[in-house]
Amino acid sequence: MATEARHTDSGIEIKPVYSSLDLEGWDPQSQLGAPGSFPFTRGIYPTMYRGRPWTIRQYSGFGNAESTNERWRLLLAGGGTGLSCAFDLPTQMGYDSDHPRSLGEVGKVGVAIDSIDDMRVLLAGLPLDQVTTSMTINSTASILLLLYQLVAEEQGVPAAKLGGTIQNDILKEYVARGTYIYPPRPSMRLITDIFAYCREHLPSWNTISISGYHIREAGSTAVQEIAFTLANGIAYVDAAVKAGLPVDEFAPRLSFFWNAHNNFFEEVAKFRAARRMWARIMTERFGATDEKSKLLRFHTQTGGSTLTAQQPENNIARVTLQSLAAVLGGTQSLHANGFDEALGLPTAKAATIALRTQQIVANESGVVDTTDPLAGSYFVESLTDAVEREAWAYLEKIDGMGGAVAAIEAGYMQEEIEQAAYSYAKEVDSAAKVIVGVNRFVDESPGSAEVFPIDPALERQQVERVRRTREERDQAGVDAALVEVGTAARGSTNLLPPMKEALRRRATLGEVSDVLRAELGVYQPSR
Repeated sequence: MATEARHTDSGIEIKPVYSSLDLEGWDPQSQLGAPGSFPFTRGIYPTMYRGRPWTIRQYSGFGNAESTNERWRLLLAGGGTGLSCAFDLPTQMGYDSDHPRSLGEVGKVGVAIDSIDDMRVLLAGLPLDQVTTSMTINSTASILLLLYQLVAEEQGVPAAKLGGTIQNDILKEYVARGTYIYPPRPSMRLITDIFAYCREHLPSWNTISISGYHIREAGSTAVQEIAFTLANGIAYVDAAVKAGLPVDEFAPRLSFFWNAHNNFFEEVAKFRAARRMWARIMTERFGATDEKSKLLRFHTQTGGSTLTAQQPENNIARVTLQSLAAVLGGTQSLHANGFDEALGLPTAKAATIALRTQQIVANESGVVDTTDPLAGSYFVESLTDAVEREAWAYLEKIDGMGGAVAAIEAGYMQEEIEQAAYSYAKEVDSAAKVIVGVNRFVDESPGSAEVFPIDPALERQQVERVRRTREERDQAGVDAALVEVGTAARGSTNLLPPMKEALRRRATLGEVSDVLRAELGVYQPSR
């Protein structure tokens, strides 16, 4: 009896059954290797989670610095092992909280940070020499990194002990998210300046988290997620090499950020394929010889766009499946979303359940007891190869266009993502793609859910704080330091040292960004 054809979310056909014939001619040594060995398909460490568990990193950030500091303390007390910070839109876009364009957005989708005064409050009482901090920030990544370093120095934490990550992935902003400020090519200069600065001053800091997460959230398939993200990674490495940085001196600090969706086995295959592809890219394309340069180290966040406002408790099951896929795929760090995030910021209850979800996977499921337990599966290995083949085809097309920056400027990646998102939406609307509680198994009498409240007073307090900063500081010193930032921007010296001095003197994020706007320009999309 014939069965209906089945496909992954990327359109890869799934056979009813797999056997050894599907791996005929397949070489486990070249395609897998051993865990911790090239091409790292089976993981970047020999013993993976038996030797070291993944970092349980809960994403948080809302309101002002005090509110976020309080949530971080709650998560650390509950067993979290890393911090992860969301910033509000004004901070992401380089505007102070009292700027007219910031009105109504201060503290809404993340924490507001205007100056070193805010960063001091955000990090108060936190053991910066013991926890790592991930900051989801791109256009203003250099500013937030320098503020973090300045406060750590005030707390007496040596730079060598500072660990964490800035996202710093501007190319995907033009593709999928939109929080860009400067044009692509000047933005690439900022990124390579960060690479060079951290090589000298912050040796343990991950200088970029090359992000497929937001590409996937914009509607891409799993194959497009890794293809476009690796293309961006190639562009960053190429720019750094052209700027005179030896590949093995900066590549070990590169990291990646992936999404985890519901198509369980495709997600596992995606992670394994991406790791193998990057190892080969770094070896064959860039001539890396340090094994650490070849490692695709990555953080994973469960899929925000998969969460539903209908029957939100169902999202706990979705997040559990996604977390399990990330772990079986070999993630180094994981954030599990709150079940109520389709309604608003996660409540404390939802954040705690998400934390416990990771802890249950780590301590009760048994999946951590052996490295890459799905290795050798006829289905998983066939699917990993299929995902990789389709991703290489995309990379070859992007190379033919002149690389990721040229492809972005031509609108290629954006159009591919839009088409994928449209196709997915049509499948959901027609119920060809079943979403439980949305187009099947619908609850006609939904209950009410608690929604995280944002206190309007927080915006007023934040505006008052930034204005007070300007009143109290040495304005002449700030003005002189900002002039030095402008001089560096017009030249070719590293931008971060003069920016750090300006921020130390209590220049605001918006003021530093405005100097760079004047010198580097502002990006205006053509479509």
